[in-house]
Amino acid sequence: MQKNTQPAERSKNLTINIGEVNTLEVMRDTDYGYFLEAKDGSEILLPNVYVMEDEMPMGSLIDVFVYTDSEDRPVATTKMPYAKLGEYGYFTVVDYKSYGAFLNWGLPKDLFVPLSQQKEYFNIGKKYLLRVCLDEQTGRLFGTQKIGKYFNRDMKGLHQNKALEAIVLAKTPLGFKVVADNQYEGMLFSNEIFEEIRIGDRKKVYIKSVRKDGKLDLSLQPIGKQAKISEAEATILQLLKEADGTLPFTYKSDAEAIKKVFGMSKKNFKRTLTELIESHKIQLLEDAIVLL
Repeated sequence: MQKNTQPAERSKNLTINIGEVNTLEVMRDTDYGYFLEAKDGSEILLPNVYVMEDEMPMGSLIDVFVYTDSEDRPVATTKMPYAKLGEYGYFTVVDYKSYGAFLNWGLPKDLFVPLSQQKEYFNIGKKYLLRVCLDEQTGRLFGTQKIGKYFNRDMKGLHQNKALEAIVLAKTPLGFKVVADNQYEGMLFSNEIFEEIRIGDRKKVYIKSVRKDGKLDLSLQPIGKQAKISEAEATILQLLKEADGTLPFTYKSDAEAIKKVFGMSKKNFKRTLTELIESHKIQLLEDAIVLL
């Protein structure tokens, strides 16, 4: 929740949108909480439990998330869910009924996943990667495992080396399937991964190639020799600073040890050491790297 210190151009929402963060005006105080207003005059309740009078004077703008309460009435909260409408999250099952499952998504009311939106039986205590969706008829938010129809196959505006945010969806024989930018289906290949990755992890990724089938081949490192060197240089220099300027590594160091400490392949490590030596940023001793 943000205090009322926003720039002058900030303005409240035209309408109140379920499943999203809304910027609304504090309009009136009631026994139940504050009523907040959008530009079109529609109002929504912010219950007393979320009201902070010193930070929410009448007429101020505040950011709230809007969803429906246990009686399916739209309600505002200053708490933020792990994922909003149209986004993906890795949620834990807290209850299971004959008609569906309830998962913790960071709000008092759990996220409901109907049986029709499950691809497998949900077990209490286990995590599942889901997309947050809106039932247009009821105004209720729900989660779904059936995400294929939501992928965007329009590749306009995408190009090699463009950076995207991604969430890891599943492990496959080739590597890890991810959802990038909450809309694109992509793949990270095992032979190009030099760090631990788990389902549900959020990663910055770079486009390697845009495929004709509407999917993306992705990388955890920038694409191109110079881009990879720049990223690797920053990693090595930062680790040297944290280690008081010396690390016990050379060209001959074990590949697994390099991968574990630096998160890169031995080939990339050796190439980067050469770049750093030539730019007089490090000195390579017989048994160590020294920061200059």
